[in-house]
Amino acid sequence: MRALLLLESGQHYEGEGAGAERLVTGEAVFFTGMTGYEEALTDPSYNAQILVFTYPMIGNYGISRSAMQHGTTCAAGAVVKRLCRHPSHHQSKLDLDAWMKEQGMPAIVGVDTRALTMHLREHGTMRAVLATGDAAIASAPDALRAYCAAAPANLVAPVSIPAPMQRGTRGAHKRLVLIDCGLKEGILQALGELDVSVTVLPWNATRAEILAQRPDAILISNGPGDPQDLPEIVATLRSFIGELPLFGICLGHQLLASACGAKTFKLPYGHRGGNQPVKDLETGRVLVTAHNHGYAVDRTTFPGELVETMVNLNDDTNEGFRHRTLPIAAVQFHPEASPGPADARYLFERWLASV
Repeated sequence: MRALLLLESGQHYEGEGAGAERLVTGEAVFFTGMTGYEEALTDPSYNAQILVFTYPMIGNYGISRSAMQHGTTCAAGAVVKRLCRHPSHHQSKLDLDAWMKEQGMPAIVGVDTRALTMHLREHGTMRAVLATGDAAIASAPDALRAYCAAAPANLVAPVSIPAPMQRGTRGAHKRLVLIDCGLKEGILQALGELDVSVTVLPWNATRAEILAQRPDAILISNGPGDPQDLPEIVATLRSFIGELPLFGICLGHQLLASACGAKTFKLPYGHRGGNQPVKDLETGRVLVTAHNHGYAVDRTTFPGELVETMVNLNDDTNEGFRHRTLPIAAVQFHPEASPGPADARYLFERWLASV
């Protein structure tokens, strides 16, 4: 099966098709993790994105299903240099190609992913079409033109839960409301290790619906897309400042910063992978962290009541902040992920101690 990746810059890459035979559109971005492909392809933060894996072989330990961060795949498609057809791991249930077919996800194999990554670093992330099979390839140019001309879509709604969900310990010491903007399963697992009960609410939950849960605090999850496309969430969070403790992760970090009066901007090619060095400015520790975002908070727009707490050592972008007097904090990376493997888990406990 032939495959084609076509970028809006005009660059195109031919290869062998894997996974499902179909055409998908999405933003082409690169992922620098050596492992974690099962987590990445099911991460809601990658909704409508075509993931270019920089590591040369993908699929060597198969698919366990236990590492999935969402009920289904969320990325639009995958680009790999070499796909392992015979994985070896005691938890593997099936190989990556068979799993992508099952999930309806296409992939292109045999691409010079190093050259493609250098192109994306030079020109920035861009819209693209990934087509597998002759019929899909024939329609790829028209599909790319239509995709580039279309208005931006709401990327959060498709990956948020449709109705409230309860998780955590019954009768726990503290009750949290978790606003699901594209929640990873790993966050719920990390919170499950703490003495909290969690009510997960959809991304568009109103102030009244949140208060009806009688929470002790509110946590805002990660998710896909531009925080500036979600003014209703920002307004809801702003209404709770000074009333309830707040904590944000990734997109939640950007939304909470916006609610406090800061601005956000789009990074040229984002941070995606499990190997980002972040310095905790308050302890001096350097953490190895997992990232999956294309936007960042502009520290120069922080109001006086916010203090920067984290910084990325690769590009000096903001990675965290806290309020000077209120129990409000956020981080751009994922404390629950395990690249360190547990470097950042203390952030949940530190914030909960202030609740």
